[in-house]
Amino acid sequence: MCKLTLWQKMCRRESPQNYADKDGKLKAVLGKREMMAMGIGTVIGAGVFTMPGIVAAEYAGPAVVISFILAALIAGLAALAYAELASAMPFAGSVYSWSNVIFSEFVGWLAGWAILAEYLIALALVSSAWSSYFQGFLTGFGFELPKLFQAAFNINKGTGFDLFGALAILLIGYLACRGLKNIARIENWLVIGKIIVIILFILVGLTAVQVNNWVPFIPQHQPGTHFGGVSGILAGATQIFFAYIGFDTIAANSAEVKNPQKTMPQAIIGTLVIATTLFVGVALVLTGMFPYEKFLDNAEPAAWALRESGHLFTANLLSVVALMGMFSGLVALLIGGSRLIYSFGRDGLMPRQFAKVDQKGLPKTAIIVITIIAIILGAVFPIGMLANLVSAGTLLAFMIAGLAVLRLRKRQDILHNGFKMPWFPILPIMTVLASFILLFSLNTAAIWLMVAWLVIGILVYLFYGIQHD
Repeated sequence: MCKLTLWQKMCRRESPQNYADKDGKLKAVLGKREMMAMGIGTVIGAGVFTMPGIVAAEYAGPAVVISFILAALIAGLAALAYAELASAMPFAGSVYSWSNVIFSEFVGWLAGWAILAEYLIALALVSSAWSSYFQGFLTGFGFELPKLFQAAFNINKGTGFDLFGALAILLIGYLACRGLKNIARIENWLVIGKIIVIILFILVGLTAVQVNNWVPFIPQHQPGTHFGGVSGILAGATQIFFAYIGFDTIAANSAEVKNPQKTMPQAIIGTLVIATTLFVGVALVLTGMFPYEKFLDNAEPAAWALRESGHLFTANLLSVVALMGMFSGLVALLIGGSRLIYSFGRDGLMPRQFAKVDQKGLPKTAIIVITIIAIILGAVFPIGMLANLVSAGTLLAFMIAGLAVLRLRKRQDILHNGFKMPWFPILPIMTVLASFILLFSLNTAAIWLMVAWLVIGILVYLFYGIQHD
């Protein structure tokens, strides 16, 4: 057998039938309801009660509503691309697996490596936010952890290990190892509870809205900053874009979905519509209740606004549900991330033990691996600046998805009788261009961090992944 050159190995493409055969070991137990709960649980996870206030105060003022709509429009284009790709290729690993089939192993690896950064950092960020919120909740009952265990390592603050953040991820890892159907059922109830309270916040908050807080709706741009004007709206959109990793979370579980040709497009598009409506509603009400300047450096703007308006019961209820909402986000992220690691192992780009499934059809090793890494990242290492990598990775994945749709229509070896992106090829091209513009609207540190992460990925591929048969 002729030995492949380095270039030939990088350019080899995976057979779609081979993926279908390999993923056949995973059990199809998820329906549209479970997939939408997983997507909504991720998209409106930790950020729904915090991001509108933060983005309003730091970037867009009341025009944060436009930032959310802009992000949703671009994410909507990507959602249509994801829906078509997931319908045609319902494989574990989402954009990584699609790129491996459509483009090449090397492009697939880079896409997967970028998505891996999303999952790991998002898990660490959300677990840290959940821990902070939970500690604040317990403080009301007179309980406080020793300083050392309150947060990740920070020599100036005297902290060293985020105990509650680690326990949250450990619990979710345990539940994920028990069975996907059971954890999906828990996710369903968590998401339903969260949606009810979001709607309650909007209805109660409307009674405290003062229209003059929306004037001017688009604050004037402040020279030398990212605040105000069109640049502020655009900067705000890039900051909240990471939430739409929920599309990838849904797609990463395609191999475990019943009737994926119909279920995947419905779940992805349904997630986009519901999540965007709730985000815009919260942002509009929040900025109408108080001047946006009040939300600067406020970790819980929605609960604060309710308390200041005299709605103490709703504020406390919101705090409890925010904890559940963050927990549901962690569930979806850990499951999606574990399927990506399973896919790497399935293809030999990481140790093949990661692709082993147990008698329940669960990739338990991959679940354990991502649980351990997420605990180390979130509970031990301070990750402040790395948060920018999440949006960067999402946008890069969306660009690749748009390009993949353009190539998919030309493939004769892929059965493609499910959902198709309308207005082809205009919308796929718009997906690529819009994601590209937002990607390079991120700050310079975020772009260089993504470049550094991709360089590390290239080295991992060259010194390990490319060696597989």
